[in-house]
Parts: sequence; structure tokens; C-alpha cells
Amino acid sequence: MAPVSVVYEVWPGVPYPLGATCDEGGVNFAFPSEWATAVSVCLYDSAAPERELARLPLVDQTHHVFHGYVPGLRPGQLYGLRVEGPWAPERGLRFNPNKLLVDPWARAVSGTPDWNAHLVGHAVHHGREVLDPRDSSPGVPRSVVVRDAFDWGDDRSPAVLWRRAVVYEAHVKGLTWLHPDVQPHLRGTYAGLAHPAVLEHLVRLGVTSVQLLPVHECAPEGFLLQKGLTNYWGYNTLGFFAPDQRFSSSGSRGQQVTEFKAMVKALHAAGLEVLLDVVYNHTCEGNQLGPTLTFRGLDNTAWYWLDERDRSKYRDFTGCGNSLDARQLEVNKFIADSLRHWVTEFHVDGFRFDLATTLARSGGGDFDPRCDFFAVLHQDPVLSRVKLIAEPWDVGPGGYRLGGFPAPFAEWNDRYRQTVRRFWRGDGGQVAELGYRLTGSSDFFKPSGRRPSASVNYVTCHDGFTLRDLVSFHRKHNEANLEGNADGADENHAFNHGVEGDTGDAAVLDARERTQRNLLATLLLSLGTPMLLAGDELNRTQRGNNNAYCQDSELSWVDWALDARGRRLLDFTRRCLALRASSPVLTRRNFFQGQTLEDSRFRDVAWFHPAGRELERADWENPELRCLGMFLGGDAIGTRDPRGRKIVGQSLLVWLNAGPHDVDARLPPRTFGEAWAPVLETASDEPRQLVVASGGVCPVPARSLVVLALVHA
Repeated sequence: MAPVSVVYEVWPGVPYPLGATCDEGGVNFAFPSEWATAVSVCLYDSAAPERELARLPLVDQTHHVFHGYVPGLRPGQLYGLRVEGPWAPERGLRFNPNKLLVDPWARAVSGTPDWNAHLVGHAVHHGREVLDPRDSSPGVPRSVVVRDAFDWGDDRSPAVLWRRAVVYEAHVKGLTWLHPDVQPHLRGTYAGLAHPAVLEHLVRLGVTSVQLLPVHECAPEGFLLQKGLTNYWGYNTLGFFAPDQRFSSSGSRGQQVTEFKAMVKALHAAGLEVLLDVVYNHTCEGNQLGPTLTFRGLDNTAWYWLDERDRSKYRDFTGCGNSLDARQLEVNKFIADSLRHWVTEFHVDGFRFDLATTLARSGGGDFDPRCDFFAVLHQDPVLSRVKLIAEPWDVGPGGYRLGGFPAPFAEWNDRYRQTVRRFWRGDGGQVAELGYRLTGSSDFFKPSGRRPSASVNYVTCHDGFTLRDLVSFHRKHNEANLEGNADGADENHAFNHGVEGDTGDAAVLDARERTQRNLLATLLLSLGTPMLLAGDELNRTQRGNNNAYCQDSELSWVDWALDARGRRLLDFTRRCLALRASSPVLTRRNFFQGQTLEDSRFRDVAWFHPAGRELERADWENPELRCLGMFLGGDAIGTRDPRGRKIVGQSLLVWLNAGPHDVDARLPPRTFGEAWAPVLETASDEPRQLVVASGGVCPVPARSLVVLALVHA
């Protein structure tokens, strides 16, 4: 029996919203392109996605937007775009109607690119780029019409105060794939992340905000697929409005949208915020040699930074082949619409912007703290109220801009990471900078009027060694990436533990475990916003791979089968986070003043030499000093409750000894407190049961940290 023929009408429709918008009667399509001469929507059979049902020209235009309304279309309809226009690479114009395009505004995407299906828009003939006439549709994912009526119930954001936030950076699949309590069909998915066992772990751990590695629809690079690898991390975006179908347990025809929303709702119900790592600096289309999948075929000149000396090529500030040009009004609008979509439709609580410097380049390509991108976010009534975090660098000229982003941005602070690692490695000359890093990096963030929480402190993140590998390997071991171990940053972290990698030497393993505790405790006792890498609390290893972006394997997945060391590290991390949550001095709003308080004889912060005296200038400059004490006054300036009343908290005294020898640290005089008791130690599972009077001596073991709390003698 022959299939029933369907005749589709195309009404004029409206030019906004952009993309495909479904209502009770049909679907409105709207796509902007200044240089295009024609735009058609191709409809595909849901039962046989390779079969084209119709090709519908959008003949109406408003302000360069091609639009039309197709009555009768329903949610789940598969579609793609074909765009006609000039083929003139030397002018930056790369229209090729033979290449099917994914809708940049698609709310869902089904299928993955087939890199053997003529995705590149050109061929080279006698040294010139000529239009490739071959049809790419067999290898292009289909866009999906979505209309999701989700019941949010009484869902609301936990709205965690910045100063109380603890960020947990996780990969949806990596966190859940090996979890024994998650049903096999849910592992690696949004539903798996929302599983009660996973939520219980996060809540008991004490984190407040789960920051997910990219969940926008992405496309792995062809060269990785040829090696049998993939872009596991997902920093290669194809669809900025669509949840990644890889992590859906329920389907890819819009079900991923519903499942993602259910995940957010479950995390919120557990009191956890959801932050997204977003990649608006580049797309999966790469440079001029890359595929024509979406923006390039819609209007190349409107979306990408082009090289003005040769507009057939791209300016690349990202190291990924192209850069989205946020100077363009259409690009800024697109980014803002995408972000707003994730807040209003998916209820996410904030964003971490990958290589954010690229988005803040204006004019000739220089970083501009007053650029249009910042202005758009600042004035937006939705986006200005969520958490915004910048990765404050890219690989272009002048790309390192730590401290240069305006409020309300927080920033990843790699200077914190470097300094803390160097100190605990035993490097000399670190105490002066360590003082800044432990107290919120006022040297970077105070000049712009921001608070300590603007410093997102971390020791490890997805990019680099895990915590266990940091203390176990002297160099990277990226052989599994099949690039001859040439990829990834060169790291040399000799933490004086002798044998590299796995070892049966208990003394070496004990030393490593203590160093992990030192790094974790330092992070969670520092002023600022701490960020933990998922699995570090469980002693996770990547076997020395510090660039596991292409490893969808046991190298990247969190192993929940804990041995004794893993259980001890988990318990220690929980205790650190509990101490932080209960100590107002660690979650204060403002920077330390270092001065006498108006109603207390104590200062808010002071620094001590092991001899019991306050540090002098010569001490700060002493390259041999490896041990210092940090006093945090319990009546913290600026720490107030919601009614404005001052919060009086417990004073803490933190001793950090990165040296190879035990130190008898003499405690401060009575003006700082009469007696002290250990509440956290990295050299033992439980703090010692002792009380030390002011001026007395507290032994601080070699390469360890001790936290003492003020008590009444």
C-alpha cells in the first residue's frame, strides 16, 4: 500500500520567536539571514527519518527574517533547513543548499552527524574552494519540534547565597555510570543524576550547587571518531537550546527536554542549585575546513569572527577553529535568548562561561569590560539575577583577564590553584601570595567592587589531574588519547612521595592521602567560593591522564567502589564542609580589614609565625618560611543575618605546615583568645583531645594542617 500523500500549506507566519514554535494549530518557523536569497524547511518522517516528506519555502520576510506557519504540524516533527545564497568564500559567504542544516534554535535534536556523509560545504579544485554539490542530509541530525508542558509544581530555586555556595563540578554520565544503586537503564542520564542515591551523596557531602559539564547538544569531532574516541566533555556545541540527547534515558524526540526538567526539579527539591557550563565562544563547525551543519550555512558572516585580511578564514581565539562574534547584534541576542531559555524553561540557577574572554572581545579583538555582551547581561531582568561565572581567559592575544570581569560575574581563579599547589608541594617564597589566596584574592576582585565570593577557588577541575592523580604522578599520562602523549598541559607536581603512580608502599600512600587532605582542607577553609571536582572526595583516579576530554571510559567515570582510603577521604571532606558551613568566619560577605573591630578587642584576621609572633615584612618575603598561622576573628566585619544583625561566630586558628619537619607552633597571646582546641587535622582521622592555652605550644606535624577553635579554658 502506497503511503498517503500529505499536502502542506505555508501561511505567512510571524518573524518572532526565532526557530520552530509550536502552538495548538501548527508550527511557526522563523530564521534570520541577511545574505540568503531563500530558506526552506525540510520535513522528515518520524518513523523513517531519512525520508523527506516535503520541502517548504519560507517566502515571507521581515527585517531579514524568513518566516512561515505550517498548520497541522505537531510536537515531535523532524525537520531541517536548506538555505540558498551566494557562494563567495572570499567574502565570507558560504551558502550551499545541498547541505542540510540543524536549526540553531532547535529545542531538541535527534541523531548524530555522520562524518562520511559529505558534511563539508566545499571541495578544492585547482587550489580554489568550490561549492560541493553532494547532499549531506543522510548524515545530518534532525531538529525536533518541541512543545513541552511540564508540571513544575511548587519548584523554586534554592537561591543559595554566594558566600555560602560550594560548587560541585560534575559530568552527567561520569557521575552516575558506575553508581551501584542507580538502575542500569538510568545510569549516565539526567534521570540517573536525579536518583535518590546520587542526591543523598551530594546532600550528605555538603555541597550546594551542582555545576554540570556541557549539556547543550554537541557533535564530536570527526578525527576523534576515526580513532574510536569521542568528545566526552561536550565542549563542541551544535545546539544551544537543546539538552544533549546522549544523557536521555527516555528518547531523543523531545523526551530529553522533559527528563532534563525533571532532573532540575529533583535537585531543587534536595536543596541543590543547578549551574551549567556553557560554550558560547565557538561551535562544532570548526574552521574553514570544517563541516557545514548550522550557522555557517545560515549566514557565515553574521555569526563568526572572520579574518579581515582573508574572509574565507576565521579568527580563532579559542583553539577550536572558530570564534562566535559577540560584537554582532544577532549573536548577542542569540546568546541572551539561549541563556534566558535555560532559566525560564529549565529553571537552571546559573552559568559558567567557557573561555569567556572571547565573548568580551570588541573592536579589533581586544578585551573590553564594557562590551555589548556584558551590557546585555547586566540589563536583563532574568539573567542579571542568576549566578554568572567566567573562565577569565582564552588563547587569543591578551586573553588572560583574571579579575577583569565586571560585577556580577564571579571568576575561576587559577592563581589560587597554582599558589596552593606550590605551597603544599614545598616550593619556597609562597606565603605572601598564599595570604591573598586564602582570604579571597582581594588583589584581583576588590578593585572592581566585588566580594570574596567572586573568587571561585579550586585545586582541581575537569581539565587536568584529579586530586588523587595530582599527588601521585609527576607528569601526564595521556597515551590513551592516541596523540603520543603530546596533548594536555605539561604538569610537574613532585609532592615528595617517591614512586609515581600505583604503589604498594603504605608510607607513600599515607603521604599522598595526607597531601590530598591538605589541599581539600585549604580549599574549604579559604574565603571565596570553593569548587570541588566530582569524585575527588572518593579518591578517583584517571591513571595520570590530565586531558580526558575524549575518554568516555573508566578513565573518566566516577568509581563508587570505595576502599578504606576512599572512605576516609569522603569522611574527611564531609567534615571539612560541615566545619565551613558552621563557621561564619569562613563565609563572610566582605574582605578582611585587618583592623580592630569597634566592639571587640580582636582583629578579623592576623598572621602568625610558629614562634608565636605576628608575621613581619621579612617573614612574608622569607623564601624558607614553610609554616604559618592564620587567625580568623569570630566577630567578622560585615557578617550579618537577613535582618542586618551582626553574627558572632567562633574564632579559628589555622596552622599550615608545608615543611618536612614537625613544628611546635606557639599560639597567639591572650588578646586573641585564652584557649584553643583542635577541630580538624590532616595528619589524623580525628583531632586530638587537647586544649592549649594562649601562648602555649601546639605540635603541627610535617606537611599537615591543623584547625583550632577558640574555647573557654
